[in-house]
Amino acid sequence: MRHRARWVLAAFVTAALVGVIAVRLGPLLVPAPRVLAVAEPDCDLRAGPCIARFAGGGEVTLDLEPRGIPVIRPLVLRVDIRGLEVSAVAVDFTGVDMNMGYNRPSLARVGSGSWRGAGMLPTCVRARMLWEANVLLTTPRGLFAAPFRFETDQSGRR
Repeated sequence: MRHRARWVLAAFVTAALVGVIAVRLGPLLVPAPRVLAVAEPDCDLRAGPCIARFAGGGEVTLDLEPRGIPVIRPLVLRVDIRGLEVSAVAVDFTGVDMNMGYNRPSLARVGSGSWRGAGMLPTCVRARMLWEANVLLTTPRGLFAAPFRFETDQSGRR
């Protein structure tokens, strides 16, 4: 009985330590943006690029190919930035109503204000899935984010 109580105590202490570490490291995995952009409300990323604008100036254009945004197929990510000084760009893909794991590809600068990279969306048990692509911009004024929502449809319909 005493041996079992020690194992229970050890498991509890281990779980508590894992929880503390997760809370401490959480901001590194999911940083809080300093400024949020507003995307065009009726833009459909499946059909073409979308633009989000920051209230203080500057804009971000996100384009995902191939059109239709298929799951478990390579995607080409294109981000164009105007009116902001940016040192790094990443796109954080999250399921809006279902945790789909950590999925944040970093993009490479390919010209003045242009960034490119590759990514992939995981498959889901649902035929239709609502996603948010947060374009994360590292700027001298802190982290800026431009959220874009889109839907994937594995049922063959669009």
